[in-house]
Amino acid sequence: MKTGHKVLVAAGIGVAALASAALVSALHSAEHYSLFGDASYVAGNASARGVEISSDADAPGFGGVSFGIEAGTTFADLTELSTDYMFVAGSCGGGSPRFSIGIDHTGDGVRDGSIFVYIGPAPSYTGCPSGVWLNTGDLLEGVNPIDTSQLPSGTFYDPYATALTKYGAHTVTSVSLVADGSWVFPGGQTMDADNTMIADTLFTYEIPVPTEKDQCKNGGWQNYADDEGIPFKNQGQCVAFLMPDPKGGGGGGGGGGGGADPQ
Repeated sequence: MKTGHKVLVAAGIGVAALASAALVSALHSAEHYSLFGDASYVAGNASARGVEISSDADAPGFGGVSFGIEAGTTFADLTELSTDYMFVAGSCGGGSPRFSIGIDHTGDGVRDGSIFVYIGPAPSYTGCPSGVWLNTGDLLEGVNPIDTSQLPSGTFYDPYATALTKYGAHTVTSVSLVADGSWVFPGGQTMDADNTMIADTLFTYEIPVPTEKDQCKNGGWQNYADDEGIPFKNQGQCVAFLMPDPKGGGGGGGGGGGGADPQ
């Protein structure tokens, strides 16, 4: 059985807002992420589901995934950023696609700037192949520098070790995977992503499997599937999936009167 995760879909979050309107939650697990802008589910890398993020001339012009992070997470706590990826249209370029890490530099709980971690070969972060699944490797501790130019004492080509010294103790307000490079690619920029690793949490984007009955209520069943990936048709089917298998093959026999009714 696959680990369940609740899918939250958010559309129309602006680029300026996505870094500050973080998915900061009390939990950091694979069930906490949301899609924004031009983003949708597609077939993954040898899996049932991944995500597709796009940027083109039509509004909103960007797409991405925001990942839930535990309150109080620091930049030093983000020990890994990586993802499987495949370009469907365009390529990498124009600073996109990238991981965007919101940083609270002043300690007031508000994002003061973002650290950008680009996908693609340095130093230009261009020339990614299309039509083939690849993995970025760990973009934080790899050979590529990261972009800290929005922060005090930051620079476009900042070695990770140096950035860690400067910003490691500062709180992270958001982590997103973003595509907004259509200004470089007239035909649009589209990338599929799967198996995204944020610190020690793997986001597979698979259809979630419910673990408790309350998840089936109030329309929640529409966000879940059984352990074979088959979506539920209604609330009753979702609840029934969580019921224990009947035992004893018959029940109802006498004997032992006076027991309490089953709860």
